[in-house]
Amino acid sequence: MMARIQKSIREKDAGFTLIELLVVMIIIGVLAAIAVPVFLSQRSKARLTSAKSDASVIGKEFAAYYVDSALATTASSTAAGGDWKITATADVATGKLSAGNSVTAGSGTVNRTYCVVVRTSDPADGYVLVDGTGLKTFANATPVTSCTPA
Repeated sequence: MMARIQKSIREKDAGFTLIELLVVMIIIGVLAAIAVPVFLSQRSKARLTSAKSDASVIGKEFAAYYVDSALATTASSTAAGGDWKITATADVATGKLSAGNSVTAGSGTVNRTYCVVVRTSDPADGYVLVDGTGLKTFANATPVTSCTPA
């Protein structure tokens, strides 16, 4: 009985072969090659989504203001990720930008027009423009620096 157990222990495989380990490493490498670029692009998409959100909020504030008034307004931000403010003869609306975003906006008295440009901290993300016709995303690495309403 003891001899049979010892023989079984001696003949038993002691581990994985080199081929088995290489196959596992190749599979892990292929999965990593697929997953890493997908994860890296998520950061850029998140920044652009925050810019869309900020532009939408500021655009809605302009539109809400123009329901009651036709005075020309301006929008400004103190710094990237800082507070934004829409001003006419007095402060109309204020809010907080998402981290890293900056805003440029303008308005006119003709037909109560406005436009808002929100840029992210990375110019490669592009920028978002919202005006009376809706929200538009541009993949331009050098976004507009001013916003002239139509």
